[in-house]
Amino acid sequence: MNGWQTLFYKELLRFWKVAFQTVVAPIVTSMLYLLIFGHVLEGRLQVYGHLSYTAFLVPGLVMMSMLQNSFANSSSSLVQSKIMGNLVFVQLTPLSHWAWFTAYVGSSVVRGLVVGLGVFIVTLLYANPGFVAPLWSLVFALLGAGLLASLGVIAGLWADKFDHMATFQNFIIVPMTFLSGVFYSIDTLPPFWQAVSQLNPFFYMVDGFRYGFFGVSDISPWASLAVVGLAWLLISGLTLHLLRIGYKIRN
Repeated sequence: MNGWQTLFYKELLRFWKVAFQTVVAPIVTSMLYLLIFGHVLEGRLQVYGHLSYTAFLVPGLVMMSMLQNSFANSSSSLVQSKIMGNLVFVQLTPLSHWAWFTAYVGSSVVRGLVVGLGVFIVTLLYANPGFVAPLWSLVFALLGAGLLASLGVIAGLWADKFDHMATFQNFIIVPMTFLSGVFYSIDTLPPFWQAVSQLNPFFYMVDGFRYGFFGVSDISPWASLAVVGLAWLLISGLTLHLLRIGYKIRN
């Protein structure tokens, strides 16, 4: 293996060695959301005029799990390495910023997809949402996981301790994922809150991903693709720049 492949493999092993925490636990959490919200609201709400609420909920939970775990993987890896002091061993290698980016973001995308697939398989016990346009779901899954993995690298570079990381996650990532239409369609909101929701880039990831399941969504999937694609390019570019200049890791 060459440099980036070795670092990529090391990052895969890092989360797989504790798969019960990094993979199984998020799947259980999503199942609890499905059981609670599905039990309370099933039969009381119909979405898009014909969908059961439980079926509607499945894609949102899958995407939410992918986003949160992609972010958590890259950010926790960097913060942990900085605190334990073993990041210097990676810095000593002649790896370019592209190699760092590929390894950390790539491994985080893998974790996000593994968790998302696990959530989807388990939720099939309760609902079968089907796939109308699976390519759309795949595109938004890759873009969303890549975007959050890149954002996790930025957060990991910025944070000096786990408290900083918790602040970033609790006040930015978690609220934006919960308010992205995972548990509801924005068509049910008043006009003002619909406009506010459309300022949240996470909404476009969830809505575009859900379109692949049902063939319907709150807004055009092409508009969602444009927003998510542009956000991915901007965040990835910023991540590469910070890695190139060695932001907070070269002093």
